[in-house]
Amino acid sequence: MNAIQISPTDNVLVALAPIARGERVEVPGMGSLIVREDIPCGHKVSIHALAEGEDVIKYGLPIGHATCDIETGAWVHTHNVATNLDGEVEYAYHPACEPIEAVEPECFMGFRRKDGRAATRNEIWVIPTVGCVNEVARALCENARDLVGGTLEGVHCLTHPFGCSQTGEDHARTRKLLVALSRHPNAAGVLFVSLGCENCTHEQVLDELGEFDERRVRFLNCQGVDDERAAGRLLLEELACHVRSYRREPIPVSDLVVGLKCGGSDGLSGITANPVIGRVSDMAVARGGASILTEVPEMFGAESMLLDRCESEDVFRAASTMLNGFKEYFISHGEVVYENPSPGNKEGGITTLEDKSCGCVQKGGTAPISDVIGYGERVRVPGLNMLCGPGNDMVSTTALTAAGCHVILFSTGRGTPFGAPVPTLKVSTNTALFERKGSWMDFDAGGVATGECAIGEAAAGLWHLVVETASGRLTSAEHRGSREISIWKDGICL
Repeated sequence: MNAIQISPTDNVLVALAPIARGERVEVPGMGSLIVREDIPCGHKVSIHALAEGEDVIKYGLPIGHATCDIETGAWVHTHNVATNLDGEVEYAYHPACEPIEAVEPECFMGFRRKDGRAATRNEIWVIPTVGCVNEVARALCENARDLVGGTLEGVHCLTHPFGCSQTGEDHARTRKLLVALSRHPNAAGVLFVSLGCENCTHEQVLDELGEFDERRVRFLNCQGVDDERAAGRLLLEELACHVRSYRREPIPVSDLVVGLKCGGSDGLSGITANPVIGRVSDMAVARGGASILTEVPEMFGAESMLLDRCESEDVFRAASTMLNGFKEYFISHGEVVYENPSPGNKEGGITTLEDKSCGCVQKGGTAPISDVIGYGERVRVPGLNMLCGPGNDMVSTTALTAAGCHVILFSTGRGTPFGAPVPTLKVSTNTALFERKGSWMDFDAGGVATGECAIGEAAAGLWHLVVETASGRLTSAEHRGSREISIWKDGICL
């Protein structure tokens, strides 16, 4: 099979491999057609003639409209298709959520914290409150390598350029996000490193933190000590003693929170890796765990796949408010809501934002949506959650980490090396990428496209990898020491 019709109502096929001009492709229930142009892998070919203005249907939904007449067997892409998206939408709630059948949860080997939460890593996180001390934070971590051992699995710094010269909501977001990261259960010890004169003051961090365990959280004011490296080393040694008191133990997977993310997507993302991740999301929910779907702009045009799955009208209202609020965010900055996909996405076969969105939301599986989480907030309930955040890879994975995700499943068709502060499993949409960039990738979902495995088989393999990763197996990004954060910025810089 060289092409697939995703939904019976689609008027395009998606090439599962490059298709040459003149080659025949099979159309379910219609026989075959001859392709009029070379069709790259992941790109679309028309099943029948489309008139100018007619909707292009993929995933059973419109992903745009034809900007000219398109012949049967023609290449359907940015040169002859445009988005249907505009501004805000008045959404209506038509409940259609089917509960996921419960499954007895197995266990992973994790760490149980004093507050009862589970962790998949036992680390110390060094968090600068301002970018001016990034160098100090990096040096402290480099000089603390000898502390790693026993059950202390790493000392890592989460550097960023913010914490000063910010005002209003930007300043509040930075403070809120840094504190939210410090509360992550994987951070058994936390050292906040401040300069001493920044906007994000020590007192503001304390106010945001509220009550905290002094054995777990320490503070270093670089301007307040003669030798910040020596003072920081003593604090890290004290934290290390506390962190080493934890041991891995069996914990039900119902305690896991799984993040769902895609980046560097291609035309196979919504056919292979994302549906596989969606099935894993359902598996986590079935076992009593939680999963989190974010990237709000990449829900535009695919809202109907999500909103009717909200388990209550209150959740529906929160979700629709989040969606329209994000559209207003675009409009208020003079930007159009459909300024997406990226050049790499388009080269990989994604034509419009609706095309990208319909593939993106496949990561959410079929479970009812149980809650909507604000940026910098922590997951509150099990089930599938929606998180307010942009599509940017580092910003959204940072938000997923702050929300409490233990493992992030990240699909990609183009490839990307970066990792979040928590274990980030890279799932390739195609086998060629997995073989070419093996040091970046963790799991190959490309066999779904070639027919070597079904979505369910691939999902079972990926779920097994999630449990192994939660139990301590390192991801490709962890092996390379890649862990990045970025904070959502929306204002002026003083």
